[in-house]
Amino acid sequence: MSNEKLPSYGGQALIEGVMMRGGSHVVASMRAPDGHIEVIHETLGGIYTSGIRKIPFLRGLIVLWDSLVLGMRFLTASANVQTGEDEKIEGPEMILTLVLSFGIAIIFFFLGPAWIAQLIENHTNISQWLGHLIEGVLRLAVVIGYMVLVSRMKEIKRVFQYHGAEHKTINAFDNGQAITLENVREQSRLHPRCGTAFMVTVVVISVVLFILIGPLTNTLASRLISRVLLIPVITGISYEYIRWNAQHLDNPIVKVLYRPNLLVQKITTAEPDDSMIECAINSFNLMLAYENGSEKEIVG
Repeated sequence: MSNEKLPSYGGQALIEGVMMRGGSHVVASMRAPDGHIEVIHETLGGIYTSGIRKIPFLRGLIVLWDSLVLGMRFLTASANVQTGEDEKIEGPEMILTLVLSFGIAIIFFFLGPAWIAQLIENHTNISQWLGHLIEGVLRLAVVIGYMVLVSRMKEIKRVFQYHGAEHKTINAFDNGQAITLENVREQSRLHPRCGTAFMVTVVVISVVLFILIGPLTNTLASRLISRVLLIPVITGISYEYIRWNAQHLDNPIVKVLYRPNLLVQKITTAEPDDSMIECAINSFNLMLAYENGSEKEIVG
């Protein structure tokens, strides 16, 4: 692990680019159609500078914010680089888009499996805990099935390659190596703090939690309502679980526990080419420079 410390950092694959986020800054590098790298930098505020990021379990909400708000804005920006347009999603349009996206995700990944499991319970003699287990298996099947389905799309395959470039770059930093093309190229495309790992962990945590509260959700209505209301709780627990595991990766038991998460990443990442790695490196080095207050040495 590098001696340099960042309060928190992560990334996201974009359309022909990579976003890297630190504790106070976010940088996206996107390959334009003419081959040059377009860069967007923002100073983070709001939830990123609030006390929430220091409170266990609540700080997991930042992960949701990353995916729903920050991620969507930068995905739109990366699409604009490819089309040459300047469309923005903000204000009421942003709220409506987020509500619709979040609503669809809740229906497919939470309510759908819960409804099907309840029907199975009602028409068979299985126990309630087994019904919750079936619900969890269905939810995992939906998540993995979705990943496999989108991975077959040509455009998404390139996004998954940029996802691999993001992981390789962060792995080089974690391993204390200089962030160069040669070093990054040799790294694994899998990373324990990946969003894919987070999704799988959410499914596992939800199975355990829903079994524990099973006696309180013996009707379809109570079951569906609990699935929605407990999303923040599941998110918080999942984040802390991933955070703890990432700090104990040398433990052989932790390695075994994390193997399924890494295996699923083989679906959502692919080996990038050098031009993709260059985008990831550019984003990471700029983000790190902004975090350390030395950005002028790179951009000035």
